[in-house]
Amino acid sequence: DELFRHAEYPVSQDEVAAVIVPHAGYVFSGKVAASGFNQIPRDSIFDRVFLIGSSHRVAFNGASVYSQGDYLTPLGRVEVDRAVVQKLVDSSPEISSDPFVHINEHSLEVELPFLQHHLKHPFKLVPVVMGPHDAKDAPLVAKALEEWFRPGNLFVISTDFSHYPAYEDAKKVDALTADTILKNDPSELLNILEKNRQLQIEGLSTSLCGWSSVLTLLYLTQGKDNLRFEKIDYQNSGDTPLGDKDRVVGYNAIAVFRSSQTKTKESGFSLNREEQQWLLKRARQALWAAVNDEVLKAPGHSISENIEARVGAFVSLYNNGKLRGCIGNFGSDAPLWKVIDRMTAGAALNDSRFLPVTKDEARELDIEISVLTPKRKVDDVSEIVPGKHGIYIEKDGRSGTFLPQVAEKTGWNLEEFLGHCARDKAGIGWDGWKDANVFVYEALVFGDKK
Repeated sequence: DELFRHAEYPVSQDEVAAVIVPHAGYVFSGKVAASGFNQIPRDSIFDRVFLIGSSHRVAFNGASVYSQGDYLTPLGRVEVDRAVVQKLVDSSPEISSDPFVHINEHSLEVELPFLQHHLKHPFKLVPVVMGPHDAKDAPLVAKALEEWFRPGNLFVISTDFSHYPAYEDAKKVDALTADTILKNDPSELLNILEKNRQLQIEGLSTSLCGWSSVLTLLYLTQGKDNLRFEKIDYQNSGDTPLGDKDRVVGYNAIAVFRSSQTKTKESGFSLNREEQQWLLKRARQALWAAVNDEVLKAPGHSISENIEARVGAFVSLYNNGKLRGCIGNFGSDAPLWKVIDRMTAGAALNDSRFLPVTKDEARELDIEISVLTPKRKVDDVSEIVPGKHGIYIEKDGRSGTFLPQVAEKTGWNLEEFLGHCARDKAGIGWDGWKDANVFVYEALVFGDKK
């Protein structure tokens, strides 16, 4: 819970095809790993998860899948999909099933508790350990995996980045490697790894310990125009309390999304990553202006059409994961950036449930923005999907709403979602929704962390 509380917000509502996450001790890389897994909606249902890492202890060619049993963690058993494992072994001479390869390989098992904790629904596992030496194996293994690289399956690639350079050197080389992965080109990855080696950076033993696993992913994804790679988070061990900045290991989280932009499905409205970051920066400025009783100037540069759109939005403020203020509206004649200005100030100063935010608090608050689609009345509440839909309940002049993410954060089922909204927000009693007007909407949700 603590790692996910500090994780980066999801940057897109598009489907997650794969994540690249680190595998060090949780005190070092846990927050970055959680940021990667946090891109996956918790209610996602996967037929299976392909967990791929490169061998750290055994030298061999090709890949090895595990078929001798299931994985057991403190959070429970994870069933191995033996049928798929056997099919992989039968389909490719490059893929074997050697249990010895898996016995002491931490790069797979360290990821399982993240998946077990984060995903609400059980999944079957296909564990794959790549040999650590021959780049020629990657396209052959990728060919065997190709039929399963599709919606309904998740690919998790386990790798750390630079090993043992000094802090600033790690930041530079890790950025070069991550930026190259974003190009989705296997040959470019091999080139940058060689260039990094030729730099002869003091202490650098590798710039990507799981390079063969990442390379396999790139052979799966190359040329697919509906996929995009995005960097989610970065730290190195020198950023942690136990780290030594003279000798660090780098950690990146990278997500692979299907489709081109973040969008709300019902309206088609979208914001790309740059627009989201612009609005979050604007909200941070509006928060600071509000607590200092200052007037925030209108933007002095060109703004995109999306940021000028007339849509509703909510702004939520959090202090150490706890709500500190939330104000919003469902529609506006003002441009989105101005709505964000107003709602941020309102959440800080005018939410009647809380005292006004102080200057000292404002420096530490997390900001979450929810851009809304228009409300749509539903005649049958079975149409409502908790976690996807927000709800707005109206009866006898009283109303209340819950944003879509409320159901996900609380774990409420549909009846609890409706009951809490009717009683706690609209003030019409637990069962008041049954003879009220019920509306749904979607939200494009993104945020920042202090």
